[in-house]
Parts: sequence; structure tokens; C-alpha cells
Amino acid sequence: MNSINALQYPFDDTPAGGETFAVAPGVRWLRMPLPFALDHINLWLLDDGDALTAVDTGLGADEIRAHWTTVLERDARPVSRVVVTHHHPDHLGLASWLAARDGAPVLMTQGEFLAGHAIWNQMPGMCVPDMVAQFRAHGLDDARLEALATRGNAYRRGVPELPRCFHRLFDGDQIRIGDKDWRVIVGYGHAPEHASLYCEQLGILISGDMLLPRISTNISVYAATPEGDPLRWFLESLNRIKDLPNDTLVLPSHGRPFRGIRERVAQLEAHHRERCDELLQAMTAPSTAGDLLTTLFPRPLDTHQVMFAMGEAIAHLNYLVGKNELRRSAARDGLVRFERMR
Repeated sequence: MNSINALQYPFDDTPAGGETFAVAPGVRWLRMPLPFALDHINLWLLDDGDALTAVDTGLGADEIRAHWTTVLERDARPVSRVVVTHHHPDHLGLASWLAARDGAPVLMTQGEFLAGHAIWNQMPGMCVPDMVAQFRAHGLDDARLEALATRGNAYRRGVPELPRCFHRLFDGDQIRIGDKDWRVIVGYGHAPEHASLYCEQLGILISGDMLLPRISTNISVYAATPEGDPLRWFLESLNRIKDLPNDTLVLPSHGRPFRGIRERVAQLEAHHRERCDELLQAMTAPSTAGDLLTTLFPRPLDTHQVMFAMGEAIAHLNYLVGKNELRRSAARDGLVRFERMR
């Protein structure tokens, strides 16, 4: 079954802002707003005995702080730990604020901690000027380049403060939360070292952005790793996730909780193969990622979406190079072009 309808959605309702919804014993669902086309993020509260563990925190915005305050004031227990799946602003944005509320530690992988600090502090390879230079080399037009440059460091607006220290998570770690064990599953491609959490006793996977029910998570190439192959890393990570029991309840960061891990992984594998085929069919001459942007994204894109779209276009092209279906053509006029293997 390749349709989205192959998935099972056990919950018809979603929690309103400032409310929680129980999805399993000791596991509550929060849903916070986002100011993008993707208009929400799912967060999770886990019972930890006489305390609470938060998984992801939402964007650093006053409205979301207010929702958190409402939720936590209804529960007398303190927050004992803040687990962050990855460094993107809608996940890390309020981690420092939430952890400081009760003196809780922040748990995340080292790759995500360092990536957040690199972008926040605009380090080489992770800064706006280097991103703009990367996209210029891949053929993005001047108007869109100017829009990205003048937007500045949007990351800081979503993450007003970063944790200065953290408890490091590794793949395979077992985190005891209340009377349940949660295993850390590290995935790659969407972020450097994305941490999902799996509880065998409950049959639940908190998937973060690694497995979403209705959209494919963004896979982008950073300026720091211009020839990186994050799409291959992502697909290989999915192979590990799909080994979990197929009736596992998946708690994604966007969309509704669902069952059907193997069906969803198969859909994503087919989706990315289709995207690659579209690029190959469109490539009648050596082409840049900018030339091919409308092949992958024919709809109008705002500046925020252009950033993700260019990163994803480059990721698919790099993946096809790695599969020996494309090659980078000889550089001329400073642009990176790709052509089909003959």
C-alpha cells in the first residue's frame, strides 16, 4: 500500500494551545503554533514520577511561553529534564527558558548542540553569507539571494537563548523516565544527529522530524559540507526506524500521531525516488540547482521556503552524483552544474 490512507490515525482531535491530550499512560501531547505555512509543532510531556520530562519546546515566542505556563501551572510537578530532538528553532527555541524554570538539564546530542551554537553565532559554513554564496554558486537568482541576505539571522529570532551546557545523548542510550525506558535512536540527514525516542513497553516512537505522516521532512545541504549526501544518510536512517514493530504508535513533530511505520517509510522512499527521476528527466543539458528549482517546487515560494527548497534541490543532486546517475560538470562562470552520466 503506497497511499497516505494506508496509515492509521487513532486520534481525531488535536489539543488546543495551552491544553494537553493523553495519547498513552504517562504521555501527553501539546500542540504549539508556528508562524509559517507549516503552522504547528507537536511537543510531548512524559510523566517522570514526581516530575515531568518535556520533549521539544517550541519556537521562542511569547505566545508559546504563555501556553507552556498554562500547562505547567495546572500540574504541580516540576520539569526534571528537557529533551531536544534537534537544533531547529521550533524544537530548541524555548529549551533554555523551560529548563531554567525548575533548574532542569537539557538533553541532546552533541551534533545538535554544536549546530545550534554554530548557526546562532554565525560560524563559518553555518552563517547567512556562506549560505548565500552557496546558493549563488548553485544558480539562484539575484533577487532571491538579496532577500535571503537581508533577512539576516532568522535563527536567533526563533531561539532567543541557547543552552550553555547539556547532557549528551548517544545512539542506543536508555533514558529512564518514570517507570519506563526510552531508547535513543539517532538519525541523520534532516539534522546532524537527530534524536528520536522509542519506548518498547508502551509501543511508542517519538519520531521528531525523522518520520512525519503527510509531508517529507526537509533534507538540505549546508554550506559547511557542500558535497555532503544528506538524502542518503536520511534514507539509511529510515531503514533502522522501519525495523521497529509496524503497530508502533508514532508521535511526529508535525501532523497527527499514526501507526504504519513500514508503509510510511516505503512512501518516503518512493517519494524521493520520484523526485530524483523528475530531476533526471528535466536535465536535458548541464543545469544548476537554481535552474531545476521549479522542477521540484513549481508553486510560488516565500523567502523562508526558498532556503529549504534550494538546500533540498542540492541534496537530491548530490545524492544522484553519489548514485553515479549524475556528475558535476566542469566549472565555468563560477556556477556548479550537473549533467547526466552517459
